[in-house]
Amino acid sequence: MKVECSSCKVQFNLPDERLPKGKKIAFPCPRCKGIIELDLSAPDESGSAGTDASQQDFLKGEALKKKILRSVKDLPPMPQTVIKAREIMADPNSDFKSLARIFETDQAIATKVLKLANSPYYGLGGRVSSIQHASVVLGQKTLGELITMGGTASLLSKSLEGYGLDAGALWKHSLAVAFGAKMLAELKQPALANDAFTAGLIHDAGKLILDKYIAERWQLIEAFMGEEGATFLDAEKSILELDHSEAAFEVCGAWNIPKALTIAIRYHHNPTKSHDNMLAYIIHVADAIAMMTGLGIGIDSTFYVMDEKALGFVGINEADINRIMAQIIESVKKISE
Repeated sequence: MKVECSSCKVQFNLPDERLPKGKKIAFPCPRCKGIIELDLSAPDESGSAGTDASQQDFLKGEALKKKILRSVKDLPPMPQTVIKAREIMADPNSDFKSLARIFETDQAIATKVLKLANSPYYGLGGRVSSIQHASVVLGQKTLGELITMGGTASLLSKSLEGYGLDAGALWKHSLAVAFGAKMLAELKQPALANDAFTAGLIHDAGKLILDKYIAERWQLIEAFMGEEGATFLDAEKSILELDHSEAAFEVCGAWNIPKALTIAIRYHHNPTKSHDNMLAYIIHVADAIAMMTGLGIGIDSTFYVMDEKALGFVGINEADINRIMAQIIESVKKISE
């Protein structure tokens, strides 16, 4: 279904099968936050072939949660090249040569890193020819961003049926949040910029775990979303016993992500529960701004709720939001070319 916001006139394509049928719903526009109202109460004449998911004998409760958590081990691990690279960059006694050497045995990631380094985003005109060269002209911190992107691009580019995300959509949204988080950190707490980028890039990794369970139980999700005031996060928690931010926390543990980033990702939808963790607030606000751009958004974005305290805590205004939105769109475009 094509939906147009009456306020900003931006159009969004929402998968029909992901909308709660038989209900009148209202949700905030991902871009301008104006209210979009849809009347889906008309009867569906297409028939109801197949078994009603609400009647299926799905695993539930704690047993389901344990099964989901066990499935974390089935997710491809963070490439050892990325882990070793992060360790080397954290060592003040390391040098460019030691960083370059670890890529000699992982040409796949090395190729991705060089492709990203030569994208229009970095403005080097395709002149970067090696990892060592990249570390010299871009610096270790920027190279760290490139390595994280190179190591996660394939995994985050998969299609996620349950969330209504085509192949590449989650990756595009992840990039948008990463760039937005880095911009926010540079404005308010520059020391967090690199951590903000990494956390932003993998903040939705939990969706990789929950997706098949969401898809299997879509009719249950749909029925839950028909309730007034329900969010997609609420639906995940109610039906699967954990939401995707909790699942991401487990994924980060399996990937050996630093604790500070893991905590921020765990609370990126509920930053007030993070004990004033600035990184959690930054990811939360960056996520909301990224959704306003319309880049790589799924069905859950139409039910996104921003924490009322977040903008004040991070300390940005509407002008900052508009500027960051424009920069995110330009950054994602350039890094993807």
